[in-house]
Amino acid sequence: MLSTRVLLRATLAASTLGSSLAFIDGSVVNVALPALASGLHADPSILSWAINAYLLPLGALILLGGSLGDHFGRRRLFLIGLVLFAAASILCAAAPTFAWLLAGRSAQGMGAALLMPNSLAIIGGAFSGVDRGRAIGTWAAVGAVAGAVGPVIGGWLIDTMGWRVIFIINIPVALSAGFLAWKFVAEQRESAKAPRLDVWGGALATVALGLLTWSLTEAAGSHHSSISIWTTFIAGLAFLGIFLWQEGRLADRALMPLAMFSSSSFVGLTLLTFFLYGSLGGLFVLLPFLLIQMLHWSAVAAGAALLPVPVLVGIGSGLMGRVAARIGGRLPLSCGSLVVGLGLALYAHVGAAAPDYWLDIFPATLLVALGMGVSVAPLTTSVMASVDTDHVGTASGFNNAVARIAGLAATALLGLVFSKQDSSTAFIAAFRAAALVGATSAIVAGLLAIALVRSGSDTA
Repeated sequence: MLSTRVLLRATLAASTLGSSLAFIDGSVVNVALPALASGLHADPSILSWAINAYLLPLGALILLGGSLGDHFGRRRLFLIGLVLFAAASILCAAAPTFAWLLAGRSAQGMGAALLMPNSLAIIGGAFSGVDRGRAIGTWAAVGAVAGAVGPVIGGWLIDTMGWRVIFIINIPVALSAGFLAWKFVAEQRESAKAPRLDVWGGALATVALGLLTWSLTEAAGSHHSSISIWTTFIAGLAFLGIFLWQEGRLADRALMPLAMFSSSSFVGLTLLTFFLYGSLGGLFVLLPFLLIQMLHWSAVAAGAALLPVPVLVGIGSGLMGRVAARIGGRLPLSCGSLVVGLGLALYAHVGAAAPDYWLDIFPATLLVALGMGVSVAPLTTSVMASVDTDHVGTASGFNNAVARIAGLAATALLGLVFSKQDSSTAFIAAFRAAALVGATSAIVAGLLAIALVRSGSDTA
């Protein structure tokens, strides 16, 4: 008979291994874009779909994935997510065309939407008291490390063995997490009297986001007529309106209870998240592509160029969490966002000549990293404090989804930059323009914090 301590350690290991798959694949493909374009002969204007095909189902379905686990069993949905993610990784690795790769990436996003919320819920259900806090901290730290080392290790694998290997390495990780979950993790679910699932809400959100993303991507790439793009965009808005009607009708049984938006702080934090993470979404995709494709850096060097961001976020989160608890989130969120905006503006000075990392790339990256290190923990704390206790979990999950959707929207517009890659001068000019747009977005986030987020430690 295994001791409780052993079972808890195995539960934590299974959960962190499973969720690390989602964190890694959320970042590693960024450094693989030039190799994917070359290996699969992808049109530059649709290259951003390699990112968005993953982010779209993840952002739209992550809340539904958590609800499914509550109803049908968290371990069961976690295992289904692992199987789906592993199968999708095999499809990505074997993809003969870019279209097949996109199908695999979409399935990966669906698997991640099951893995991420249920891995955290499993930990929350298995641990209690101080041990729960430590376990969640370990889960978050492993996710941060996975997201940080993913582009570096992935870059090295791409340089030495090719891009297909970055998907193959998911298989042993998924098998290890699946074995631990199957053997050691106890099943957890909510009461059978829990409200019915808002499946229609998840479906409507997915269709709306898909149509809006397609219209933005095609508008950036200019591959279709303006009539078809506008028709699709309007249809996306219509489905978004139906989704909001559905959520209002279901009230607290909704995937996104509209009662949360009665708090001006929650509205401000939601908008801040969108603008801040939208600005970062463009950076994390464009900078590695610029370094590899235009400046001929190795993939591993390009992956390492952004390491200061996760490192300082990890260091700053512990400190700023305590600061936000004392003074509230308004000051750190406004200052942090403005520092991120300043850092992004510095990228506009990167030139066509081979830049020196320490003089041209590192200062801008350091400012972005410092700003995010100041912002991440206060944002989480403020979101949870901005709603009543009945909506804390939903608000946190929704904010996570908004961050993914922001990256989705930013990446959809990158076709405007990717389409210029035939000319290094034109591409770098477009990169500079994108950096300034990102800087503006981060500054807007800072202003939203000043205007809408309350200054007290309790923002509700």
